[in-house]
Amino acid sequence: MKLVAFVFAAWSGVIATAATSASIEADKVQKYLFETARAGDASLVVELIGAGARVDAQDESGYTALILAAYNGRTASVDVLLAAGADPNVGDKRGNTALMGAIFKGEEAIVLRLLREPRTAVDARNAAGQTAAMFAALFGKDAVIDALAARGADFSIADAAGQTAQKLAVQQGNEPLAVKIGELTRR
Repeated sequence: MKLVAFVFAAWSGVIATAATSASIEADKVQKYLFETARAGDASLVVELIGAGARVDAQDESGYTALILAAYNGRTASVDVLLAAGADPNVGDKRGNTALMGAIFKGEEAIVLRLLREPRTAVDARNAAGQTAAMFAALFGKDAVIDALAARGADFSIADAAGQTAQKLAVQQGNEPLAVKIGELTRR
């Protein structure tokens, strides 16, 4: 088999090296994909997918490589994973998608990239019934609200606690955003 040398950066920032794709167990290749997506080495993400890592596999927390890349602001890795067929709508154990994670972390470039992906379900709901619009309202992401509106997001959806994006904006004291969401809800 072709020798595939690769390096990945773990949480601690320590660099580790593995020998060949043939000698690495499938679960280790998968783990390396998670770590590499988190670290943002897009070329290595490509090699790991070529070595058999599954793009939509989930770790023990339910995170996919796409969720990890989006949450950590790794735009190039997000692009590679989407091009490799990663499903942007897979949620973690709480149902949070890559889009929700990127909004939470304030990764606007990744949010916009995910919204350009036709497969991204803008009204996907997590286990609490929350949508990306609710995340954007909660964190005061005005530009994200505009981008979600452009993709046809439904701002009238209420979560399990009866909260809508507009109510969350009001609770956060963001009256201008609440007004904007109210107007979008009436459209």
